Amino acid sequence: MARLSWVPTALFVILALSFAIDVALAEKEGSLRREDCPSACKYRCSETSHKKPCMFFCKKCCDKCLCVPSGTYGHKEECPCYNNWKTKEGGPKCP
Repeated sequence: MARLSWVPTALFVILALSFAIDVALAEKEGSLRREDCPSACKYRCSETSHKKPCMFFCKKCCDKCLCVPSGTYGHKEECPCYNNWKTKEGGPKCP
């Protein structure tokens, strides 16, 4: 029984490292701060005729990814998180 006493410690260390890696990756995802999202999305959605849904989803994506692609359309490859976040049906979640 004494041989397995290291297992809980090992599991704790693995979980702690996993959490630290997730946090580090999340912080590096984009260069925006959350308070910058509304102005970035305002520009992103400035030329669409569907401003309300565009702003809603853009802000949601920016909050998650901390990134908004440049321009008013396209350029999603600039923000991998933004580009790869999909709906259940497989369509793009972010405008």
